[in-house]
Amino acid sequence: DWGAYTPGPRRATLGQMEEEWGVLMFFMNKQEDKGRGRAPENEKLIIFGAQRERRGAELKVMNGIEKKSPGSFTRGVRDKTSDSNGFDTDRWVLKDEELSYAIGKEASTQKKLEKAAGCILQFVGNVGFIAGSPKERKRCREFIGWLLQQMRGVVTIADVSRRDDATEMYIPANCKGWVTGNRGSELRRMEQETGTFMFMALDDRGEERLIIFCHDAGSKTNPRGRMAAERLVNEMVQEKLRDDGGRGGGKDSRSPSRRRSPSRRRDSRSRSRGRR
Repeated sequence: DWGAYTPGPRRATLGQMEEEWGVLMFFMNKQEDKGRGRAPENEKLIIFGAQRERRGAELKVMNGIEKKSPGSFTRGVRDKTSDSNGFDTDRWVLKDEELSYAIGKEASTQKKLEKAAGCILQFVGNVGFIAGSPKERKRCREFIGWLLQQMRGVVTIADVSRRDDATEMYIPANCKGWVTGNRGSELRRMEQETGTFMFMALDDRGEERLIIFCHDAGSKTNPRGRMAAERLVNEMVQEKLRDDGGRGGGKDSRSPSRRRSPSRRRDSRSRSRGRR
C-alpha cells in the first residue's frame, strides 16, 4: 500500500521524486476498484524510466514507507552482496549507532558517499541499499567500511596505488590542523564542494596522509572531482605556509607531495610537487 504511506501531498511528493530522479511516477488503481466511487484501499505505484533512475526512486519511496510503517521492507532482511555482473543492489544491515553516523546531519554523509562512489545509496530502516555496477557497489561498501572505522579510531589503508579512484596528499605537519579544520569541518566543506570523500589515514609505513576518494578524477577546470579537491587542499596549505612565513622546518614543512597510480600521472603532472 504505497499510496497510504508516501509522505506529504501525494502529487507534490511524487513530483519532487520525479524531478530528482528523472522518472515518471503515478498511482494506478486496480481494475476491480474502478467505478466504486471511493478511494481504493490499495494502489500500485508505477515508476517509468531508465533502470538506475527507477531503482533510485523506488528506494526513496521505500525509505518513506519504512519510516511510517517500520518493518515493511526490512523485517528479516540480511546482508547481501550480489554476484551479478550488471546493475544490481547490495544490502548492508547497520547497528543503530552506525546508522546515525553513516547518514549524518540532514543525510550529508550519506549523500557524499553516494556521490563519491558513483552509485545509489539509500537507507531503509537500518538497511543500507547500495545499487549500481559491481565496481560501484564494491567502492561504496569500502567507503562505508572506512567511514565506520573512523568511529573507532585511526584508519589504516596501506596502499592505494592500484586504485583509479584515489589521490594521496602528504600534508606538512604544521598544516594538518589547518587543512582538516575543527573536528574535520574544512574537509567536510571541501567534500561538499567537490563531491568527494576525504580523510586522513595511515599508510604501510605508519605515515599519515590525506586520501581523496571519488570515481570522478575531475579536470583542471571542473569544480567537481578529485582534482578540484586537490586544488582546494593545495590552496589551504599555501595559505598556511604564507601565514607562517615558511616556518616549520624539516621535511614535513614542504608543499604537499603525492603518490599516484600510473593512470593518474598524465592528468596531474603539471601540479605535482614531487613524490615522497
